[in-house]
Formats: sequence, C-alpha cells, structure tokens
Amino acid sequence: MKRDGHTHTEFCPHGTREDVEEMILKAIKLGFDEYSIVEHAPLPNEFIQKAAGDREAVETASMALSDIRYYFKKMTHLKKKYASDLLIHIGFEVDYLLGFEDFTRDFLDEYGPQTDDGVLSLHFLAGQDGQRSIDFSAADYDEGIVQFYGGFEQAQLAYLEGIKQSIEADLGKFKPIRIGHISLCQKFWQYFGPEKNVFSDEVIAQFQQILMLVKKRDYELDFNTAGLFKPLCGETYPPKEIALLANELQIPFVYGSDSHGVKDVGRGYDVYCQK
Repeated sequence: MKRDGHTHTEFCPHGTREDVEEMILKAIKLGFDEYSIVEHAPLPNEFIQKAAGDREAVETASMALSDIRYYFKKMTHLKKKYASDLLIHIGFEVDYLLGFEDFTRDFLDEYGPQTDDGVLSLHFLAGQDGQRSIDFSAADYDEGIVQFYGGFEQAQLAYLEGIKQSIEADLGKFKPIRIGHISLCQKFWQYFGPEKNVFSDEVIAQFQQILMLVKKRDYELDFNTAGLFKPLCGETYPPKEIALLANELQIPFVYGSDSHGVKDVGRGYDVYCQK
C-alpha cells in the first residue's frame, strides 16, 4: 500500500493556501492508496501570547480554533467524495508543549473521536525569553535556541529531551502514536557548519533512548522527506544513520511528505522506499 501519512491543507497559515482537493487529486495521480490529512492543531492562546522570538513563527504555526468545524466538514466531504480512489484519514499534527499538557489532553478528548490518524511533533523549545520556534528560520533558531543552550550540540540534546518527554507524556487515549520528524533540530545544520550533520556519541545515545521508548510503546515514526528540500538541510527526518538504528529495532516508519502545497505531494517517496 502506498501511503502518505503527513500532509497539510489551506487551513495552515504558513502553507501555500492551495486547495487540499488539488493535493488529493495529485496523490491519486501518483498512485497513492492512503492519504493522511493532519493539520497543525490549534495552539493555546496563553502559549501564543507568552512565546518569544519572531511573532510570525508563533502566529502562523497552527490552524485557528475557530476553523475546526470547517476543517472537519470539508475533510469529511472530500473523504467521501474520493472514497473509491483513495482512503483518506483525518486528524491533526499535535504539538507537544511542555506545561500545556492539560490543554492538549482536553483538545484531544474533545476532537479525537472525529479523527482516525495523527502525528505528535515538537516545534517549540524553552529558549531565550520564553518558548521559541525550532524551525522558522536559521537566524531565529540561532538566536533563540542555539545561543541560549550554549551551542548546536547542546540545542540538539535539548530538542531530543523534548522528544522523549513527548513520548512519555500522558495526553489521553487519543494521543497520536506516530512521532513526527524526530530530527527537526537538524533543519538548519548547514547554517552552523558542515560538521554539524555528524552526530556526537552523546547525541546518538539520546536518539537510541528515543527509539527504545518508541519501541516499548509500539509507536510509529514519521519518515519525513521535507528536509530533503530545505536549502540548509538536504536530508530526511530522521537521516539515514538514525533510520538504520530504528530499522534494527523493527520500528515501523510511515512515509510523510509533510506537503503544504500541490508540488510537495509525493516528494521524496523514492528515498523512503530505499531507507
């Protein structure tokens, strides 16, 4: 079965705003059998107000809570419309936000019954002046995260600790069991120098701990190809070195294009097949 487990829609403020139906039609043309629509779940207002760094990074990070009803209405319509061509799953990419677990649990308890797939990701870390975006821009990541932790490797370790916390967090019975792009901290590695894609022994050990937690809980991993197409990354999330460790543990991967527009649908699928 050819499946894309990580895609977005026009409800995402930082996407292309292209109609999700056009993306679905491309997926059908490319021969996909399953297609998961997992829009960025709304962030709590308190978090948005308190977050630091570039305001665009926070204010465009997720769909609006007021759009939830329209999101489900449209995605359910499209799921039925294309049922004979494509099995469409509907859910959310949920941010793990340390200190806001109650909000996330309540959100999932309310809307989880209407979903049949999901991804749990980490896009924010405690940093300079408050919570900071991990993946908005290289300069913002450097100022808000890398300098705050005292170096690129220290930022890697902080991010990986956050991933471990997300896996262990009690987010209720509708918590997603697929962990998104577990090496997103590498998105800008080329900005910091060519040596930054070589993991230290300590970082490898942290990845191994994450993989053991994923294995213990029978979770899945997002094999996210978006990084291949980022100018300062050029590799998958996770990169081959970590994917091989996951393969040794027989942890299931689900291909994710992380598409935010029509051109992104199916990108890097050939790399996923070679993982």
